[in-house]
Amino acid sequence: MQTAVVRCVPSETKMTIALEVCGGRRRLEREQSECLRAALARIAHHLLKAQAGARKGKKGAAQASAQAQEQAPDQAPAISLYVGEQAIPGDTSNAEAWQEGAELRVGSVHYRVQRNPPGLTLLALPASMLAGFPVCPRLQVEFGQAADCSFEWLQETEAGRWEHAAYGRVFTPPPDLVGRRLKLRCCPGDGSRLGPESEALSAGPVQLGPEACTFDGRHSFTQQAAAGSVLRVVSYNILADIYAQTELSKTTLYPYCPPHALHAHYRENLVKKEVLGYQADLLCLQEVDKALFNYSLRPALDAFGYQGLFRLKGKQHEGLATFYRASRFQLLSQHDVTLGQALASDPLHTHLLQDVAANPSVQEKVLHRSTTLQVCVLQSLEDPSRKVCVANTHLYWHPKGGHIRLIQIAVAFRHLQQITSELHPNTPIIFCGDFNSAPSSGLYDFVTKGSILPDHQDWTSNGEEEQCRMALTHSFKLGSACGEPAYTNYVGGFQGCLDYIFMDEDALEVDRVIPFPPHEEITRHLALPSVSHPSDHIALVCDLKWK
Repeated sequence: MQTAVVRCVPSETKMTIALEVCGGRRRLEREQSECLRAALARIAHHLLKAQAGARKGKKGAAQASAQAQEQAPDQAPAISLYVGEQAIPGDTSNAEAWQEGAELRVGSVHYRVQRNPPGLTLLALPASMLAGFPVCPRLQVEFGQAADCSFEWLQETEAGRWEHAAYGRVFTPPPDLVGRRLKLRCCPGDGSRLGPESEALSAGPVQLGPEACTFDGRHSFTQQAAAGSVLRVVSYNILADIYAQTELSKTTLYPYCPPHALHAHYRENLVKKEVLGYQADLLCLQEVDKALFNYSLRPALDAFGYQGLFRLKGKQHEGLATFYRASRFQLLSQHDVTLGQALASDPLHTHLLQDVAANPSVQEKVLHRSTTLQVCVLQSLEDPSRKVCVANTHLYWHPKGGHIRLIQIAVAFRHLQQITSELHPNTPIIFCGDFNSAPSSGLYDFVTKGSILPDHQDWTSNGEEEQCRMALTHSFKLGSACGEPAYTNYVGGFQGCLDYIFMDEDALEVDRVIPFPPHEEITRHLALPSVSHPSDHIALVCDLKWK
């Protein structure tokens, strides 16, 4: 029995019916509200037209269409739609009539109706594939789930043929596939049905990857995922491509890094392998290109059971991404803000804005920055009484911008206090990010001690003309889970600690901190990034335990 594929989505007004007629695929678009009788008449017309065209050939296609129009009704094949042995009344609407498993009878030819079968609207392989690094396709499934699809990877042989390489959504090509292309066959599924198979061919061959990476040794500490009362947290500035590809980056900031190792396609292979190897429960990333999130990170992490959230930073092409393990947490709410906009418009910050307005130059700098705070509240699936507010940010970068960062973090804290006191009372926070602040800074003091005085030197970090002295406080009890490393950012002209995972010490304690790569590995290629490390920052990885 042949198949008639029906696509009928409640939110749309039209539907489509696709079936084989006289060796050709016909696709009819009809109104869902139209009566079945009209749709069947149209199918009959297409059949007559196809039959006439088959007799006359291509040159007679126009005559065939005219002939089909003139054909007497009694010459048309008998056509009906059945459920079991009961014909569906002709005045039934199309949306109601064309149900899964119904049978379309066109003369002696019968079609089984498949309504909204799973299908692929996108299947593509990454532009770059390295031996020893996971490859994950980008796919979009309609009427199905990626988890229910079947995947087969094929490798190109020296003779130009294709042979089986592996099954599964993710494939890590071994070294012996260097120089060979890959092909992926995918059948979309919905748990009970499989749709038509599609193929994706790699744009180029598998390439040789680095022999060793700085994070390989760290992965030996994270071979087992955290469980029970322990959760693993990662914070990582992965270096946005829009910054890595500037002339300044290539000639001044990272002149020691080979151009191919700065390229996004190369670095994304390393980033995916690194973050997947940590087996985090919570993963906070900064400087994430929008395209990288949509086309690379989200598909790869989704294949390993993560849900991802992205927040673009103003009108820029990069932003913040937070991933959480879907088997351990569910999302309760999101509360992202642009800090400058929040300061200007949210009544919560009225008094702070008045203090900042005392110096118009400072006010302009703060309000016009695109610095963003990404916030999500998650609930544990293992113990629903446990919730956590996860914050992720990347503060103002300028070395003389300590006063600006203090104002930004003050806005962030007031926003978080409102969430954890009014919207989700007594919810502890985990605050990750690139804070662009050393442990000796006023910001670090403010975060970890809960207050900062007007006489702190950071209020004049850009000179007396931009001083904006004020006393600030917050109500959280936060500690740096990974301590105060000698550096989290290591480039040719600067080495220092800028990144932190701040945890609520009333609810959480440090179980262990995953050691940094040895210094000799960081400096093997002079500095970061390098052929063995994708970013100029180093990921913070720690296991936290509920008290």
